[in-house]
Amino acid sequence: MAPLPHSPSSGSPRSLQRSSSGGEWSVVVQRNIKSSLLLLLVISAAFAFSILYSSRGLTVGTTASTGQALTQSSLHVALDVSRRVPGDVQDERDEPTVPGDNNVSPEQSTPEDISLPSANSTAAASAAAPNTAHQQKAGPSVQLEDKCDISRGKWVREPNGPVYTNLTCPMLPDFKNCQKFGKDPGHLFWRWQPDGCELPRFSPERFLDVVRGKRLAFIGDSLARNQMDSLLCLLSQAETPTEVHTDAFDKFGTWHFPAHDFTLMVMWTEFYAHAVPVAGADGKPTASFDIHLDRLGAEWTSRLPGLDYAVISGGNWFFRVNYLWEGGQRVGCVNCGRDANLTDVGVPYAVRRVVRAAVEGIAQCRDCKSSLVTFLRTYSPDHFEHGSWFSGGTCDRKAPLEEGEVSMGSIGWELRRVQSEEVRRVRRSSGGKRFGVLDVTKAMMMRADGHPGAHFDSRWMRNGSDCLHWCLPGPVDMWNGVLLQRLAEISPPTTAR
Repeated sequence: MAPLPHSPSSGSPRSLQRSSSGGEWSVVVQRNIKSSLLLLLVISAAFAFSILYSSRGLTVGTTASTGQALTQSSLHVALDVSRRVPGDVQDERDEPTVPGDNNVSPEQSTPEDISLPSANSTAAASAAAPNTAHQQKAGPSVQLEDKCDISRGKWVREPNGPVYTNLTCPMLPDFKNCQKFGKDPGHLFWRWQPDGCELPRFSPERFLDVVRGKRLAFIGDSLARNQMDSLLCLLSQAETPTEVHTDAFDKFGTWHFPAHDFTLMVMWTEFYAHAVPVAGADGKPTASFDIHLDRLGAEWTSRLPGLDYAVISGGNWFFRVNYLWEGGQRVGCVNCGRDANLTDVGVPYAVRRVVRAAVEGIAQCRDCKSSLVTFLRTYSPDHFEHGSWFSGGTCDRKAPLEEGEVSMGSIGWELRRVQSEEVRRVRRSSGGKRFGVLDVTKAMMMRADGHPGAHFDSRWMRNGSDCLHWCLPGPVDMWNGVLLQRLAEISPPTTAR
């Protein structure tokens, strides 16, 4: 309140009121008080209104800026076409003849490349998603958290056996048809029991209802194909699919389930990154690869648009001599201890780099659906004993391993950790796309009894033993049970069953 007007020679207002002119002065004072109060009220109202208007303008400006960032942050996964020498083995000296895994085609390339983040840099992720804070407000649309931790548990007896048999799946490949070639059926009567929750028995009808009208692709090496073959067999118990396309090298295929308008695809990539076979002294491709960490292969990235679900996997191709490239030069190697000119960075480091490149490439895919959901299936180990593919290796166990027989300090467990960390990392800058994990590593570490071993078509055996891939039916079917559980959590079935 403004001070009352007074004159130093006139004394206080009280004494003025007692003077001969006191009544007149009192009126003046009261009038000034009222005027001051009114003026203060007007000023306060104007000040409050200005604050309110400024806040509104700030909010609108922020929203507009965020919308612009959403539009400008979309990046395009560049194309880098290449075809590679296949062969999914642990040792470059032991290469089995696997259907579709030993064909060489001329390499092609395009000048369009993308720059992927370096080992310790997050700049690319930040540049790709400047609106991260805004996107995180979306909550569940960005994160795919597991409602049930399926990664830990044990194998228990399943007297009902598998959902299908080698006689009820018309598209089961002979290379995985272990019963046809004499394998003991004991490995069929087990199911995975997670700690603290249930993994329901796979229902082909329920899966097809969940993915009605969708497109799903398995992206990876021959173990990704192993999972795709498993899903084909499982779903064929409810509907027979139509083969739409298979390429000459059996690396890319498409199947359609017309009654549910569901499309299933498989896409081949050994490393996610662009990789070129290293030529030997005779000019022919060797079992080693030059892996370009700053370029993604286009044969799979170009097929991402249109997908609703992608399941990526890998890791086994790093257990050979490979060379890492970045910025146009070799920067390291894997399993090259005798090469004094390069640093052997180790398998976990190399796997981390290519997984990071893959998930960030998917997150930045401009032409992909904004609703695309990507799952990473964690590392699946081999169980060779007493040797390898053609050096006496066997996998003749008759039952799952006990938990005490599984080493949690193995490199397989380390690769699982690396893969899971990179999925959690990309969630923080995913551009709205969702990422999840199909954590099967521990479960598969315990299934030394589930590989073909010597029980597969002799046309491909060459006196070898396969302790890397999985029999069908077999433990690999559990992967699709986990996939169904995750899909049902985010996309409930469209019809009741």
